[in-house]
Amino acid sequence: MKIVVIDGQGGRMGKSIIEQIRKSCPDEGRYALYAIGTNSTATQAMMKAGADYGATGENPILVNSRDADLIIGPIGIIIADSLLGEITPSMAAAVGASRAYKILIPVKRCNHMIIGCQEASLTEYLRQVCQEVTARIMQRGEENHVS
Repeated sequence: MKIVVIDGQGGRMGKSIIEQIRKSCPDEGRYALYAIGTNSTATQAMMKAGADYGATGENPILVNSRDADLIIGPIGIIIADSLLGEITPSMAAAVGASRAYKILIPVKRCNHMIIGCQEASLTEYLRQVCQEVTARIMQRGEENHVS
């Protein structure tokens, strides 16, 4: 399973996601974590957290969105010009059009609001992300054993 974590700015959210996935779901060869930063600082932070692969910029987002099984990041990764302008229209379109299951974290700083989302701390959102990723990895593992 190819799990792509996309983050920008300082990469703090992506770093936390990768750390928590590594803690909550042992790898055992079932998944690979790809850290795709919109800038080198974000990529470096996610690589230090334990990502298997890392790349920076628009083209890596375009390429890795094509065959990802899961894409995780702030909601802004599907909104052009968000993350203080770090998300280009091409990046947003690639993530949005990807066949991957998307786990998007509602962050209010990008000048948008998602109606119906409960108000929670980033720590709580990251806990929920890890629960969902673990469920998806386990589901994929069960499907592979049935085949």
